[in-house]
Amino acid sequence: MKDEKQTTVGRRDFLRKVGIGTVGASATLATPLLAPARADSETNDEKLKARYKETDHVKKYYRVNRYPG
Repeated sequence: MKDEKQTTVGRRDFLRKVGIGTVGASATLATPLLAPARADSETNDEKLKARYKETDHVKKYYRVNRYPG
């Protein structure tokens, strides 16, 4: 009987420590979210330029999936 109580107490202590560790880890992960936001470095011309390129693998995807060409 005595061994069972000690095991239960040990398990509870373990769960408490895991809970404290989780709080500490979440605080560490939230730190980057508190950093100030930086302005966008792109100019308006760079924002408006075309970025989509129809490369060979994109054309192959369209052909295999029977998109109208």
